[in-house]
Amino acid sequence: MTVATSGAERIAAAFDGHGKRAALMPYLMGGYPDLDASAEAGEAAIDADADLLELGIPFSDPLADGPVIHAAGTEALARGATPHGVLRVCERLCERVPVVLMVYANMVLAHGADAFALRAAAAGAAGLIVPDLPSDEAGELRAACDAEGLALVPLVAPTTRPERVAEIGASARGFVYAVSLAGTTGERRALADGLADTVAGIRTACDLPVAVGFGISTAEQARSVAALADGVIVGSRIVRAAGEGGPAEVGRAVADLARALE
Repeated sequence: MTVATSGAERIAAAFDGHGKRAALMPYLMGGYPDLDASAEAGEAAIDADADLLELGIPFSDPLADGPVIHAAGTEALARGATPHGVLRVCERLCERVPVVLMVYANMVLAHGADAFALRAAAAGAAGLIVPDLPSDEAGELRAACDAEGLALVPLVAPTTRPERVAEIGASARGFVYAVSLAGTTGERRALADGLADTVAGIRTACDLPVAVGFGISTAEQARSVAALADGVIVGSRIVRAAGEGGPAEVGRAVADLARALE
């Protein structure tokens, strides 16, 4: 039996082997409410049948994040969370599921692409999501990630032009993150119109898994997304659970979503 070693291989194995309608990928803010609690929340999510984890590194100007995740990042920073501390959280979780770090470009650039990729890989990360780094400006970081066995996961929005989707798909690694709506993260009452078209357009551009995030919060929404995509990413609902009830509430929320995907 071949053991998956690179980040892309570990991600592929998670998408192939979950046994549900779609892989479940909760998002957690590293350092919220504190570093230990965020690691315990990750462990609770894994115990509740998460297949991958997206782990956010808090940043002072998170342009893609809505109020729940923005507030969590602000509190994490106020309590002293640092990229180094969040990478230690990654180390605690990465042996059980692939961990993809969500990090803003300024933090990567502050360390340098090569140095940041090296640190992330040493912490066991499987990949990076950098929401404010355009694909055509990501060549240096993509090369650094490739050298360290990390998958640099791109994002595609509903407003992305077809020719641009084709360019993004050609250089994608791991999976493609389909942003379900225009705007920031956050819980919504209904899924956005046109999501099926967004996913279909990505599928024409590459053969990697497609995971949908932004605006998904309920079991019913997760089930609907699973009918279209290979993965379901849930952020604000899980971060809110971490703040309201700690790891136990995170476990309950993830278990509810996982049951909907059976």
